[in-house]
Amino acid sequence: MSNNIIQLNQELIHNELKDLVKNSVEETLNALLDHEAENLVNAQKYERSANRQGYRAGHYNRKLQTTAGNVDLKVPKLKGLS
Repeated sequence: MSNNIIQLNQELIHNELKDLVKNSVEETLNALLDHEAENLVNAQKYERSANRQGYRAGHYNRKLQTTAGNVDLKVPKLKGLS
C-alpha cells in the first residue's frame, strides 16, 4: 500500500459547487431576459432596423431567491411597446 492518502475538504467543495451553480443560473437567466427583449423589440442591442417595434432604455436590477442563493438579474427596460 501507498502512504499517500487523499483528503477532501467536503465543505470547500460544496461551497465551490454552490457558487458555480449560482453563477451559471445567473448567467443563464440574464441571457434569457436579454434574448426575450431582443424578440420583443425585434432588433438586437444597438441595431438600427425599420422593423424595430420599440427600443431599450437600460435595465434595472432585481434579486431572485433560488436554492443556490440570491441571484442578481438585470431586467431590460423596454420603451415603445404596448
